[in-house]
Amino acid sequence: MSDLPPPPPPAGGMPPPPPPPPPPGGGFTPPPPPPPPPPPPGGGFVPPPPPPLGGGYIPGGGYVPPAPMGYVPGAMAYAGPRTDGLAVASLICGIVGIVCFFICLGVVLGPVAAIMGFISRQRVASSGGTLGGGGLALAGLILGVAAFAISVIWFFYFIFGLSHNGGSST
Repeated sequence: MSDLPPPPPPAGGMPPPPPPPPPPGGGFTPPPPPPPPPPPPGGGFVPPPPPPLGGGYIPGGGYVPPAPMGYVPGAMAYAGPRTDGLAVASLICGIVGIVCFFICLGVVLGPVAAIMGFISRQRVASSGGTLGGGGLALAGLILGVAAFAISVIWFFYFIFGLSHNGGSST
């Protein structure tokens, strides 16, 4: 507030008119809407008009074939669930373990693939459909177990096969 006295009444002896009453609704008036954005500057690219719905010839533009059946112009495609990376890694480790069983790489990669495949299947199942790759995870799990088993069998065959064949020289 101010310590100044109120201004004197206007000349003529009449008091000023009272302020208008507040509008209904609590005295709040919304601000005016913002002005529309300015039009783009001229001289730029002007997109061509959309093709007619049934297809056909556009003057100056050539023939436009009609849209395929079931196509809704402007509709966005639904993105499917993304594949879990652990499922892909499990499948790759299982395949490499199977292919390289003769150097006993399956002994290391087999359990890695099986564990990653198991964890990935749990993640896919608990994601509620947002993650995919359950089949890849299962394949990686199976290939990991097979790679481990084949590598162990190959290891023992290689050790006992050399000891029985190489040690019998007469």
